[in-house]
Amino acid sequence: MTTTTKIAFIGAGSVVFTQGLLADLFAFPELKDAHIALHDIDPERLATAEGAARHIAGVRGARPRITAHAERRAALEGADFVINIVQVGMGEATRTDFEVPARYGLRQTIGDTLGVGGVFRALRTFPVLASLGADIREVCPDAWLLNYTNPMAMNVQYLTQATGLTRVVGLCHSVYWTIRDLSELLRVPHEEVTYRAAGVNHQAWVLRLEHHGEDLYPRLDALIADDAQLRRRVRVDMYRRLGYYPTETSEHSAEYVPWYLHHDGEIDRLRLPVGAYLGIVEENTAEYERTRAALAGGTPLPVEGTMEYAPQIIHSVTTGTPRTVYGNVPNHGLIDNLPATGTVEVPCLVDGTGVQPTRAGALPPQCAALNRTYLSMNDLVVRAALDDEPRHIRQALMTDPATAAALPVERIWELCDDMVKAHSTALQPGLREVLGA
Repeated sequence: MTTTTKIAFIGAGSVVFTQGLLADLFAFPELKDAHIALHDIDPERLATAEGAARHIAGVRGARPRITAHAERRAALEGADFVINIVQVGMGEATRTDFEVPARYGLRQTIGDTLGVGGVFRALRTFPVLASLGADIREVCPDAWLLNYTNPMAMNVQYLTQATGLTRVVGLCHSVYWTIRDLSELLRVPHEEVTYRAAGVNHQAWVLRLEHHGEDLYPRLDALIADDAQLRRRVRVDMYRRLGYYPTETSEHSAEYVPWYLHHDGEIDRLRLPVGAYLGIVEENTAEYERTRAALAGGTPLPVEGTMEYAPQIIHSVTTGTPRTVYGNVPNHGLIDNLPATGTVEVPCLVDGTGVQPTRAGALPPQCAALNRTYLSMNDLVVRAALDDEPRHIRQALMTDPATAAALPVERIWELCDDMVKAHSTALQPGLREVLGA
């Protein structure tokens, strides 16, 4: 007798992302009859997600059991896999993350990983992760928790330290798409490229890039030397100075270092779109509305796969098919010159036994230096929540490279007070204190 695989989507109202994941899942014959349990706290978004799931199943020729749950524990009951795509506060909270710092003259592009935006996105997400972890321990303790919610590294560190869960993997498409983009740039088939990357989420490094045994970095160097427009990208600028290509976009990468956003000339030279994520928020909302209207009107929706890692992991664990994916996991001896308590991004082997991170050894020292600053800030944010210590929030942003480059310490503390006031109801009670400069 076979057992149906149960996959719970927490935050399924992120409909566009849910649709892509379901399209990937139903592309696998072995998962066409899975139990898909959808949960969201917004009834309208939950109903839209359910309608989209049923449509995609029909297009893919799948016959899953699809259930929708306003109550989270019901969705989690007996789950084999939990996909977390929660965004606490949605677009309104994101606008606050940009508008309040902007009044202080602090520039952000995406604001979901480090900096003021990343810190407060984490702090309002941690209480949800704590209760989610408690529910998983009680109703599906053997489930794999596959987290997509940003800030990835902080959330995975908090989940593992605050909840005691061990089957937690953070998933992001940045390594995959970086290699795809480099392959296209270098005009080599992606499937023929051998690569290895390691570091931290959104700031990992392409340590090896080869085509049939040929090191592709010299080819990349030649392209950059001949193309002035390529040199007007932050990640290319970082690569030229650090020697290894970073695995996130220029918009993201600019926020994690002190060198770019504080300088008008660098914003112009590198074409940095300050506040870019607000446009993405608007487009995501518009895309959701289009999806909802299409379902209500009976208009067929496009069904496209996303090549995300979660469906691949679920397929490998349930069928024993071996794969390699990139995962964000606790650094238990995986990268020698990064803190043991931090979350690192490394290749992971996946098969019927689960997800097994592989050891990367030591990073190049210049890469590790940047990653250590990133992880030090993460650690202070997680400690703020674990220890109920509001001073750690301020100290984290004093440590953050882009924030420290733009503001003196008194202004950092004043900004934190304003952000605490703005997000107060979403924060755990012990972190709502206003400390003053």
